[in-house]
Amino acid sequence: MKWRLWCLLLGAAVLSACGGGGGGGDGSGSSPDTDASDVPCTGQCAGASSFLTAADVGRVVAQGVHQAQALGGAATIAVVDRVGNVLAVYRMAEVGAANDITISTTFPTQVSTGLEGVVLPVAVGGDALAAIAKAVTGAYLSSEGNAFSTRTANQIVQEHFNPGEQNQPGGPLFGVQFSQFACSDFTLGSADVGAGPRRSPLGLSADPGGFPLYKNGTPVGGVGVIADGRYSIDKNILDRDVDLDEQIAFAATFGFTAPVDRRADRITVEGKVFRFSDIGLEDLPVDPAQAPAFDSLGAAGQLLAVTGYSSASVRSGTAFGQAASGVRAAPGFAGLDAFVFVDDDNNNRFAPRAGTDAALLGGQALSAGEVRQLLISAITVANRSRAQIRRPVGSQARVTVSVVDSQGEILGMLRTRDAPVFGADVSLQKARTAALFSSRDAADFLRGIDQPAQYLNPDLSPAAQVEIGSYVDAAQAFIGPQALTDGTAFSDRAGGNLSRPFYPDGIRGNPAGPFSKSFLDNEWSVFSTGLQLDLAFNNIIAHIAFVAGLSDTDVGANCAQSAQPRVANGLQIFPGSVPIYRGDTLVGGIGVSGDGIEQDDMISFLGVHEAGEALGGSINNAPPGLRADQLTPGGTRLRYIQCPQTPYIDSDAQHVCAGK
Repeated sequence: MKWRLWCLLLGAAVLSACGGGGGGGDGSGSSPDTDASDVPCTGQCAGASSFLTAADVGRVVAQGVHQAQALGGAATIAVVDRVGNVLAVYRMAEVGAANDITISTTFPTQVSTGLEGVVLPVAVGGDALAAIAKAVTGAYLSSEGNAFSTRTANQIVQEHFNPGEQNQPGGPLFGVQFSQFACSDFTLGSADVGAGPRRSPLGLSADPGGFPLYKNGTPVGGVGVIADGRYSIDKNILDRDVDLDEQIAFAATFGFTAPVDRRADRITVEGKVFRFSDIGLEDLPVDPAQAPAFDSLGAAGQLLAVTGYSSASVRSGTAFGQAASGVRAAPGFAGLDAFVFVDDDNNNRFAPRAGTDAALLGGQALSAGEVRQLLISAITVANRSRAQIRRPVGSQARVTVSVVDSQGEILGMLRTRDAPVFGADVSLQKARTAALFSSRDAADFLRGIDQPAQYLNPDLSPAAQVEIGSYVDAAQAFIGPQALTDGTAFSDRAGGNLSRPFYPDGIRGNPAGPFSKSFLDNEWSVFSTGLQLDLAFNNIIAHIAFVAGLSDTDVGANCAQSAQPRVANGLQIFPGSVPIYRGDTLVGGIGVSGDGIEQDDMISFLGVHEAGEALGGSINNAPPGLRADQLTPGGTRLRYIQCPQTPYIDSDAQHVCAGK
């Protein structure tokens, strides 16, 4: 009989002992969701002591190893802090070639494009890459207001939401898996513990087996486990799986488990409940609280050094919100509770500055003052807005805002307290995507990338190639010959419409949008999305080769194979950005990511509108006649933005985006 059932039979007198130490007092090993004054954690719980100690990291690893042994599994376990510093990677002794990691959505693999079917051998650290990506995902998607796992990510990136519900739109974070890349000019990389956010070797993961780690109501990191050799997804969420990776990872979180009231299964979107875990304590064969100390694991396995990510040691993490984490409070933005990204010397990495494109725009580039006002206005809107994916209900939205010029150069970034970390890189992707697609030379830029995406066979030998310019041809055939040349203003919602495997979104049997792989031709999957992946594909593989020791050179800070930084950290294809104009001249883009895609849309759109009003009309949203919602490819009108109903905490105002 499993340990938890023994506890129930023995009675309440010993129930607390069965719960283990460090938990929230409910016997589950979970963290509380309130601070010491019994006030719900909404960002204020994080402090200088909110970090994983080396002893904490060792305990997490030991609990995972203990459970894997009981399950007969051979696991690789990674632990990261909240900004992605890798604090330990541990491989059990039984892990070998039989555990080589296959990236695929089906077994046997059915799709032959993108990353589908690629095998990452254990001999070159493929297991470590998968475990790190899963740990980073658990850490990056979570906050004091929401705890999301890789199972949650699985639910929100597939072709339908929910997966398996045909003729429903794609997941709300469709495409987010292709973010946080090593080739990004935003994410940082080093084997040392330092300022973040740090890169992820495989982007964000949708493979169950990655969870956030909490202490006293605040996320302090994440744990990821790979034991089954499959870096995959769950295509059927209507059942309940007993997944080996998830069992081991869930046990590893004991004492650091997310507060029950913050878990994804307490949060709804579009009337649908998110998933946090298919595993409960009753699914574990042994009590995690009885795991041996890390120092006593002996021959059970060994710590791994992973090039560019970790040393073969157990290390302490950083305290989020403190300068050492790379995210700290921003002086000079009174009343906004704003935070900035800093380097290891505590210098603001993205202080407001003027656009670099003055010569291209005839002197109409954004000024540093305008960039500052855009950031202030967007954060002000966010602070008034009701979050979609955050508890307690009625909490304000927590987001990151990025502003770029017309050439994609970063002009400023600002975030609010406790915004999820993943939204930083994503908000920048969104801003750049809006600016690129809205430019009159977008077609020329994409056609100018003359290195095709080089797909691989399972043995990593070359397979098919895809020319980036072919997506321009597809767009011009789908929309009209003027597409990507006539200056139509594209938000990420509009561009995302064209990046789905069905057009209109979700309607099965319809052809794919021009920026997507074809579902009907068995080319689309979450590992093969189309232009978004293909633009960065070669650099993703090049980084994997570097980490694996197959190459002496790591990738540079530009995911797109171009000399220009216009989409240096990649494209993003779910809503939350708009282009910025001076009159009818494109001068930049703004991207927002955090607590709900309709909130992201509204904050970006109203941020530009309110900044324009504050600046006397010097900048504005795209003139209505230029917006992509004037286009009706295939007889269906594109969407530009979608603002939520009753969006404000301090007002019952409706239709707040109408007429702007």
